[in-house]
Amino acid sequence: MSTRGRTNLDGIRKGKNQFSRLRTIVETPFYGNNVKKINTLKEAYEIAKNSPGAIITSREIFEPEKIGLEKGSKVIIFNDGATTGRTASARYISNNNDNEDDALNKVVMDAVYDTRFKKMLYAESVVGLDKDFCVKAHLLIPEGEENILYNWLLNFQPINNEIKEMYKNSKKYDEADIIVFSDPQWKNENYPNGIAYFDSQNNTLALLGLKYFGEHKKGTLTLAWSIANRNGFASCHGGIKTFYREDKNPFTLSVFGLSGSGKSTITHHKHEDKYDIKILHDDAFIINSKDKYSIALEPSYFDKTQNYPPNSPDNKFLLSMQNVGATMDEDGNIVAVTEDIRNGNGRAIKSKLWSKNRVNRLDDKIDAICWIMKDPVFPPLVKIENPIMAALLGASLITKRSSAENLKKGYDFTKLVVEPYANPFRTYPLADDFNKFLELFKDGVDCYIINSGDYFGKDIPKEITFSLLEKVIDDNAEFKDLFEIKDFSYLEVEGYELPVYDLYREKLEKSFRTRLEFFDNLSEFDELPEYALEEFRDYFYRI
Repeated sequence: MSTRGRTNLDGIRKGKNQFSRLRTIVETPFYGNNVKKINTLKEAYEIAKNSPGAIITSREIFEPEKIGLEKGSKVIIFNDGATTGRTASARYISNNNDNEDDALNKVVMDAVYDTRFKKMLYAESVVGLDKDFCVKAHLLIPEGEENILYNWLLNFQPINNEIKEMYKNSKKYDEADIIVFSDPQWKNENYPNGIAYFDSQNNTLALLGLKYFGEHKKGTLTLAWSIANRNGFASCHGGIKTFYREDKNPFTLSVFGLSGSGKSTITHHKHEDKYDIKILHDDAFIINSKDKYSIALEPSYFDKTQNYPPNSPDNKFLLSMQNVGATMDEDGNIVAVTEDIRNGNGRAIKSKLWSKNRVNRLDDKIDAICWIMKDPVFPPLVKIENPIMAALLGASLITKRSSAENLKKGYDFTKLVVEPYANPFRTYPLADDFNKFLELFKDGVDCYIINSGDYFGKDIPKEITFSLLEKVIDDNAEFKDLFEIKDFSYLEVEGYELPVYDLYREKLEKSFRTRLEFFDNLSEFDELPEYALEEFRDYFYRI
């Protein structure tokens, strides 16, 4: 899917071809005489390596030629300061409040003006790795932020000859390219947490005062997901892979969860090599609503480093690292200090080669969607057989925040929160996701809840999750009724038995009440169909 980078003169008109106010403000400085275009990943590596504060480790990148780098290229560490996660309080969405939009547009205009005496760096990439979804993205950022630009190109797809050909032959849609303007060093006392200002209807983002690379990654993805949503795809913050089973049809499993929920762990688990597996991605993909194929949006992986000590074999596939320590080993090598010793949410970009069975598109239709929750009322694996309830439970996914988010000091990370479809990056109406997932469930996709937290106070180790999922994959799962709750069943696990009904009913009622209150307090923008909420209330009253 190629997007529109240029417009004829007749199309450059107010209200046409996505020429909004913010887009015009943000696009204009791309053409300034202080802009230098970075054309290749090799060039981006060189300027990132020489950027003040960059740490060139002794680890060489594995097979760098396969991603567009020179042999001998090294893993670069670059740290951001005290903020090492995404700042939700910085997010603003245009077209919700005219007065707020007017104020923010003026702030962005001043921010653009203030870059006048800076050299600006410009890079292009592609988001979406198949001819049916291939979006061009542009980033403009001041000199001094070379490592953000380099990581942005590593994370998405730099434009080489092969990608040019794919893009040229890709499906065309009437959408403008994604454009991102960023000034991480910007400061304004009225916006102490910075600004991430989205005009997702017009594929535009302004990032001000936000140094964390994850803001640039997820900001770009937010716009790509919005484009996908408008053009017949379900936008997915999760992982997906296909199991090829002997004498059976392939089985495609997807898992949806926030950072730290276990979605990457489940996606990359090898299941002791019992299956041939193809992995699409562990974080960002889309599902075509009509034909059910899936497409990855990114080639690489933005992974936490907390579970990877310096001698981990997985470090072989490191490309770059952010917000980790550095030290010198006994042989004089500069190596990373991981396991979140320096700070929470240490990160690394890993090569697509980390998954030997990696693909960019899965044509096998999806068989199962798993909502990863941390709701202690659910046994380790629960099956939902009512399509409306399956979609609603995704819309009211109960989980916990993690260090991937920059939250207020003293935030209680044990607190349960509702995050629809595990996607805090959605900028379009919630009903869009609800309707797309509902259609998938109506078409025969099975729905499961994976509890990756605790069940009545007892932690659920990942090994139990793996074994239960394998029963589903092998068609050996014997689900039992979850008491007399219609359309809810579970897999029995020793040590995780159902309690007495009165106790369970009390906990389940509390869980459902949390969801019902969430639905009842949705804004007009996010309200869900009344028939679906009536269905949920009916279940609630029958508990």
